[in-house]
Amino acid sequence: MKRFFLASLLLLSFSLPIQAMDIQAKDAYVRAVPAISEVTAAFMQLHNKGSQDRQLVAANSPASRVVELHTHTAVDGVMQMRQVEHITLPAGGMAELKPGGLHLMLIGLKQPLKVDDRVQISLSLDDGSIIELDVPVRNMQMMQQHQHRH
Repeated sequence: MKRFFLASLLLLSFSLPIQAMDIQAKDAYVRAVPAISEVTAAFMQLHNKGSQDRQLVAANSPASRVVELHTHTAVDGVMQMRQVEHITLPAGGMAELKPGGLHLMLIGLKQPLKVDDRVQISLSLDDGSIIELDVPVRNMQMMQQHQHRH
C-alpha cells in the first residue's frame, strides 16, 4: 500500500509539468515605463497545443507587489481596464495578450524596469501547473515602429 501511494505521488508530480508543456508563451514582453511609474503591463501569445481548454487563473512576479489579469472594455464609449478572474486558452488555439485587450498588470513595481532588463513571471493554470517565464522589457514605441515596417 505504501509503495502504491509513493508511486501515485511520483506519477502526479511528473504529470503537472507535462500538462503545462501544452501551453507555450511566445513573443512575451513587459512594457518599459518611466522610472517613477509603479505599474506596467506584460503581453504575449499563449498557445494551447493540448486537446482541452485551459484557463490562466493567476500570475506573479518578484518584480512587483502583485500581478493581475486584465482586459479593456468600453463603458459608455470610454475604454476602461477591468480585472478578470481568468483568461481562457482554447484547445488547439491561442489567447493573445496585447495592448488594448487582455494583458497582465504588474502593480507595485519594486524597482524601475529599464529596456532590456529581464522580468520573471509565473503563470498559474487551472490544472495546478505553473509556467515560468523570463521576459524582456521592451520600449512600446520601438515595438510599434517595428510592427509597422512588416
